[in-house]
Amino acid sequence: MHLTPREQERLLLFSAAELARRRLARGARLGATEAIALVCDEILEMAWDGTPLETVVERAPALVPRDRLLPGVAESVPSIQVEALFPHGSALVHVSEPFGPADPEGPGGVLVTDGEMELAPGRPRSTLTVTNRGGRAVWVSSHFPLEEANPALDFDREAVRGHRLDVPAGASVAFEPGETRSVTVVTRGGER
Repeated sequence: MHLTPREQERLLLFSAAELARRRLARGARLGATEAIALVCDEILEMAWDGTPLETVVERAPALVPRDRLLPGVAESVPSIQVEALFPHGSALVHVSEPFGPADPEGPGGVLVTDGEMELAPGRPRSTLTVTNRGGRAVWVSSHFPLEEANPALDFDREAVRGHRLDVPAGASVAFEPGETRSVTVVTRGGER
């Protein structure tokens, strides 16, 4: 039998999800790998059955109860993303807090200080005008090298070589079709 890489990944995910089901059946708690695999497997099956995307996202956080996880797992998995095949085609399913809100003081929790924090202190910044000449929205994430951004985005790539968007880590900016907007860019760290 010849399997495509995508089919191989699906079977591997199913195997990890089955391990999670066996552990849950005997009362064991799940680590992050098995818990993520189980949620992804269930998402993929709901999509295959034609469950609407909004319903899949709504149901996903209830698939693995937090009390069935090892300590720190919920905090270490702030979101899950999986590409699912629906009857209408593939869609990226994004589930925020798949195991409920993180306990900021629990294992793996993130403690946030009060007040303002300067991002990339001391690094040079400039303003860049970007036009999306494509027919779809283009998202650029916080640390993506701007010179490598989607070619539908029209801007001076040489002028921003070694730069990234000046937004917090993990954030992204959407450039809608036909939109022209100005954004702040900052030099990247390291050798660029």
